[in-house]
Amino acid sequence: MAKAVCVNGHKRPAGAGEEAGGRQAARKRRKADGGGGGPEEKSSHLSAALFGEDCEISHDQLYELLKYAALGRGHNATQPSWCHIYHQRHLAGVVVIVLHEMSQLHFYKFYLQFKHLRRVFRHRFTLTPSANFLASLYGEGANLKPQNTTQGLTSTSSQCIPKSSDLQCDPIIQKYGEKKRGLTSYTLTLEEQKKNDYPIKGSPGCKGYIDTECDQQRTDSSPLFGLDCEMCLTAKGNEVTRVSLVDAQGQCLLNELVKPESTVVNYRTRFSGITKKMLLPVKTRLSDIQTRLKKMLPHDAVLVGHSLNADLQALEMIHPSVIDTSLLFARNEGRRFKLKFLAKAVLGKEIQCEQKLGHDPAEDARAALELAQFFIEQGPAKVAELNLEMLLTTEKLAEVSQKKAVLQPQGCRVQKQLNEPPHLSKPCFLDCLQVTGQKPLLLGRQEMDSSGLCQSNLSTSNKQILQRALEDVPLSTFSIIQFSLGPEYIASHLLAGLYEKVRSKLTDMLTIYAGPFEESFCLKSVKKEFGRCGPIRSLTVVTETYQPYVCIQYEVLEAAQLAVESLNGAEVAGSCIKVQRPITAAMLDCDVWIKELELDIENEGVIYVAGLKESLTETDLQEEFSQLKDLETLFLPKDLQSGKHRNCCFLKFQKSQSALDALEVINGWTVKGSKLRSRNALASGHLWRWIWQVNHSNGKQGGNILYEKIEQLSDSEQDLRKKVKKLDHHIKKLYRSLQNNTLCIVLFPGVNSMHGSQSGLGLMGIKDDEGRSAC
Repeated sequence: MAKAVCVNGHKRPAGAGEEAGGRQAARKRRKADGGGGGPEEKSSHLSAALFGEDCEISHDQLYELLKYAALGRGHNATQPSWCHIYHQRHLAGVVVIVLHEMSQLHFYKFYLQFKHLRRVFRHRFTLTPSANFLASLYGEGANLKPQNTTQGLTSTSSQCIPKSSDLQCDPIIQKYGEKKRGLTSYTLTLEEQKKNDYPIKGSPGCKGYIDTECDQQRTDSSPLFGLDCEMCLTAKGNEVTRVSLVDAQGQCLLNELVKPESTVVNYRTRFSGITKKMLLPVKTRLSDIQTRLKKMLPHDAVLVGHSLNADLQALEMIHPSVIDTSLLFARNEGRRFKLKFLAKAVLGKEIQCEQKLGHDPAEDARAALELAQFFIEQGPAKVAELNLEMLLTTEKLAEVSQKKAVLQPQGCRVQKQLNEPPHLSKPCFLDCLQVTGQKPLLLGRQEMDSSGLCQSNLSTSNKQILQRALEDVPLSTFSIIQFSLGPEYIASHLLAGLYEKVRSKLTDMLTIYAGPFEESFCLKSVKKEFGRCGPIRSLTVVTETYQPYVCIQYEVLEAAQLAVESLNGAEVAGSCIKVQRPITAAMLDCDVWIKELELDIENEGVIYVAGLKESLTETDLQEEFSQLKDLETLFLPKDLQSGKHRNCCFLKFQKSQSALDALEVINGWTVKGSKLRSRNALASGHLWRWIWQVNHSNGKQGGNILYEKIEQLSDSEQDLRKKVKKLDHHIKKLYRSLQNNTLCIVLFPGVNSMHGSQSGLGLMGIKDDEGRSAC
C-alpha cells in the first residue's frame, strides 16, 4: 500500500471546600501554562500524518504520543514521530476515553449512531489488539494505589511530592523563589561569572581571548544554544579537541574535531573519546572554530552548558550571557549535580553510557539545553518537587545493591537468570506525572494495579462514570475514562455475528448491477467503461434475467458510488443501461450512509480521482496535480498483496473550498490520454485499508458459528444500537465540558477472541473554541 506523498512543499506531516479549592488551583495552573483565556493565549493544535498506509499506529507510537502530551520534553518525552503537537505546554490537559472491549468493527457497524465521534474527531488511526491494553498505554510498572469511592469507581492521586514546608528549604526555591520566570532570570550575573571562573572581558587572565561580540540586550525570547567541548591534556594545558553546538530545537549546528596547537600529553580517551588516530587527518584549528562560532551566534544568543566556564576557557572565548545547568539546579554547600544524573532524573535520558567510548559533546550539549528549557518552562517549584537529592540518594543505594549482586557467586547469578527470565518494560509515565505534582485520574468499571487490570464493581454504570468524570476531570491534567457496553453485549458469538453483518453490508455497498445489455454485448467494453470509475475486484455476467446484466464489485466505495452517479442512464456497449446497488434490507439506508460519510470530518477537503493509467507514477501525478491550489497530500493506493497501484488516488487539500474547486477542474481532465473522473471522498483514511481487509476475508472470520448466531444477534441488536447511541451522547457531554486546548483521544481497543481478532480504532483531536478538534 502506498504512502501518502506531500506536494507543493507542505509537510504532512475531599470535601466540597477542598474540591472548590482544587478546581481553582487547576484553573490557575492551566492559565499559567497558557491554557486559560486571554488575548495572549496560544492554541495548541495537532498535525498527524494519518493518510493511506500511515493510518496504522502501534501501541508504542500511541504511548509515545501520550507521554509527550502529558510530560512535554521532560523524562525523555520527545515529539512523536508520527504526529506533531504544536504548543504542547499550552495544553489544558489530556483526556483518554477507552471504550472497553470495542473495536473498529463496532464503530462502523454503528457508524450512524456514533454521530458525535465522526463529526468532531478529524484524526483517526488503526490499532492492533493488545492483551493488556491500558498497561500498553502508559507503560508497565505503575506504582499506583487505586482508591475505591462510594460509587465503586477508581481514581488515583499523587501523594509523593514534597510538602510545601519542605519546599521552602529547597536550595532551588531559596535561590529563585517559587514563581516561574523568563530565561533572563537564570543567566549568570557578572559577579556570578567572576566567582565561577568564567572568562571576563578585560580580565588579566583573558588576554588574547576572542569576544563573541554578542552584546545585544537579552530578553526572555532570546535564542538558547547548547555548547559542549571535549579536551585533551597538552604541554600548554587543556586544549579543545572537539566542539558541539546545538540550537533550541536540539539540532546540531556544529560538531567538529579540532587539532591542538601543542603536543598532546594525554588524550583522555576514556572521557573525551578522542584518539591519536582520529586527530591525524584533522586540519581545523582553534582559530577556525572561534571564527565560525562568532558567525553562527546571533547578537542576543544565550549559551547553555554544564560547567560552561571550562568550555569557554578552553575555547579562549568570552560570551556575556550564559546559563550554567550545574549552578541552575542548585544544591547546598556549593555541591553540584552531575550532568549524567540530571539528564536521567529530570529528562529520563541516559547519556554518557559506559558502552560508548568517551562522551558525546553533542549529546551533552543537547542534554544541558533541554535541562535549561525544562527549568524555564516548568519553573523552580516543579523542579524542586522532583526532590533531586532524594533521587540521588536512591540511585546511590541502588548502585551499592548492584555491586553486591555482582559480588555473588557466578553460579547463583546464572541460576537466578535461568529461573527468572528478564522482563523489559516501558517506564510508567503516570509515575512521572505524580512526581512532578500532576494528578493522574483513572475512572471506570475496572480497578487498576501495578500488574494491569482486575475486575471489580461491574455493577457501576456508564452514567455514574460520566458524572464522576464531569466532576473530577477539570481537577486533573491527565485522565483515563473507561466506558463499557457490558458483558452481555461483548460476547464472542455476538462479535462474530456483527462482523458477518458488516462484511455483508460492505460487500453490497461495493457492488453494483448494470444492464440490461443485448445478448451479444461486448464484456470488454463494459469492463473498460466501469473500470474508469475505480479498481474492479470482480465482474460477472448475470444470466438468470431476461436480458443479461453485469454484476461488478469494486475495491473502494467511491468507485461504486461514482458508477451509480455517472453511468446510470448512460449508453454502454450499445445499450442504455440502469446502474444500481443490490436491493436488500441492509441496503435500505445506503443513501444515508453515503451522505454521512461525505459529511464525516475525516473526509473534509479530500477528493477521489479515478481513471488513472497504470503506467502513471507518483512523480507523474505530483507534477500533474501540483497546479491545484492548496493541495497538501497525494495518496496512491496499492494492492496489499501484489503491491501494484490501482487506477485511482486521493487528493487532500488544506481548505474544503479548494477541494470543491478541484472537483470542477478534474472532472473531464485528460492525463496522458486517460479521462479522469472524481467525487468527494468516502473512505480516504484508515477505512480504506479496513474495507480492503474485510472485502478479502471471504467471510472466514468466526467460522460456522456466524450463521448459527445471526438470529440471536438480531434480537439484541436494537438494544445495542440504543446503548451505543447513549454512549456517544455520554462522550459528547464529557467532551463539551472539557476546556479548550484539551487533547482528547477516544480509543476502541480492539478484540482478541477464539472467533478471530478485530483491529482497534483511535480518534483524536485538540478541542478548539468551536468544540471541534483543532488540526
